[in-house]
Order: sequence, then structure tokens, then C-alpha cells
Amino acid sequence: QVHLVESGGGLVQAGGSLRLSCTASGLIFRIDLMGWYRQVPGKQRELVAEITNSGETNYGDSVKGRFTISRDNAKRAVYLEMNNLAPEDTAVYYCSAKALRTIMSSSRDYWGQGTQVTVSS
Repeated sequence: QVHLVESGGGLVQAGGSLRLSCTASGLIFRIDLMGWYRQVPGKQRELVAEITNSGETNYGDSVKGRFTISRDNAKRAVYLEMNNLAPEDTAVYYCSAKALRTIMSSSRDYWGQGTQVTVSS
């Protein structure tokens, strides 16, 4: 099994910053894509940002220019630097990874348990 563990969530005032971290562990041959999604009650989970193992990034429209995703392949970790946070960013943030457990495996998606980010106005 592949385990993803997030950290760094919390309560912050509007305009503030937070940094989320996520580390993958377990039997892993290769992680192709890592990313962050977020979800609020009653809404679908939405992409925040994702990054390939070569460093190519993709951001959701609502976070462009404010959030930065980065990755440390040696540590199997992904980070999300969130600046100029707004109340609309309040959500549970989930780490994701598209990974192969062995060289013979197919790529599949794995998810962390989520970390709460709350932005007060």
C-alpha cells in the first residue's frame, strides 16, 4: 500500500500564508504525478495544483499567482505554499499521488486523509 500523510493545515487570517506538506511511504516504484485537491461540504473535490516528476506544474484558476507547488523526488514529498489566503480557500486539502508500486504495476491514484485549512475574514 502507498500511504500519503499531509501536514501544515490550520487556521489563518485572510491575507496570511500556510505551507502544506505531504510525504509518501510504502512500496513505491515510481511516483509520476503529485498534487493537491480541496473539498468543501456539498461540493466536488477540485484541483488546486499538480506537479509531474520532471517539475511541470498545473494550477486551478482560483489559485494561480497565489499558490506554489513544489516537489522533492528524493523525499517523495510534495509541498504547497499558499499566500494571500482568502476565506474562499477554506476547505479540506488532500494530497494525491499517481504511482506505481512495482515495475510490473499499473499506475493508480492514492489519496491522503486530508488536512483542514480555515481562513478567517
